[in-house]
Amino acid sequence: MKEAIILLNMGGPNNLHEVEMFLKNMFNDPNILTMKNNLLRRFIGGTITLFRAEAAQEIYRELGGKSPIVGHTKNLVADTQNAFDKCFEDNTFDNEVYIDYAMRYTPPFADEVIAKLKEKNIEKVYLLPLYPQYSTTTTKSSLEDLEEALQNNKMDTLVVEIKHYFENELYNRAIIERIKEKMQEQKEGENSTLEYRDFDLIFSAHGLPQKIVDAGDPYQRHIERHVEILKEMIKKENLGFFNIHLAYQSKVGPMAWLKPSLEEKLETVRNRGVIIYPIAFTIDNSETDFELEVEYREVAEKFGFTEYKVAKCVNNHPLFIEALKEIYTKMKH
Repeated sequence: MKEAIILLNMGGPNNLHEVEMFLKNMFNDPNILTMKNNLLRRFIGGTITLFRAEAAQEIYRELGGKSPIVGHTKNLVADTQNAFDKCFEDNTFDNEVYIDYAMRYTPPFADEVIAKLKEKNIEKVYLLPLYPQYSTTTTKSSLEDLEEALQNNKMDTLVVEIKHYFENELYNRAIIERIKEKMQEQKEGENSTLEYRDFDLIFSAHGLPQKIVDAGDPYQRHIERHVEILKEMIKKENLGFFNIHLAYQSKVGPMAWLKPSLEEKLETVRNRGVIIYPIAFTIDNSETDFELEVEYREVAEKFGFTEYKVAKCVNNHPLFIEALKEIYTKMKH
């Protein structure tokens, strides 16, 4: 049986011309703007896009004219494909597996990826969202989008999906390694005498409106459980951070969002240094490379931090690729 794994993510502009498309598609998603009236959603989404497009273009211009999510995802797909090919060659896997990715709001869209699956006569598709915790705003939206496209393209394939994997040990080991890499940079920098105890670690999760959580979205519970798992792993490795926190970033608009905000958390931390790990993302994007690295750095400096560091997402870390192999094996059986 010919198989494929499709990695799903929300996407990001491949160029400055796609910024408006990205915003328009996002804010026309009923999983993002949850009002039942489609006309009202289009009106509100169009208004948000109008007011945010110019500022968003400036952000992506500073990031080199496109979202960093694009290159990182391509690298992940290439490295994962190589790893799976080797598993087939050494008989670890009993069949070849084609690896690709689809984005929710920017190309490559689901229809484009499905066309390639049809060309390859794929008979079984594994859908793996690149969101470690489940949310209706991300996981549900991406899974529905791909499944609807499969139906519209009359592709009669077996579909297997996974909805979250934040408990996977290999994935979490990759996170720990990214945090340790950032501390190693500290050792090689100007303030090389600082130790783990001189830093607080903040797991920063993308925020969510409180009303979505109140409606039953499990995202907050998954985030909190994930933090506890990572705390235990950090404790076993004796990394010795002074304290470990959870906070939420990216709040927009006047409605209530999950708390505490990252800004509120930074204001309460009184250590000399802080390391941020973006726990809700597997792939670096504008929220990590600009919002955390640039905007929140300014907030941290305002509060007097002598050291402010942002760890990289797992991206194409070898342990994440091992995690994908393990997840695939479990999905297969």
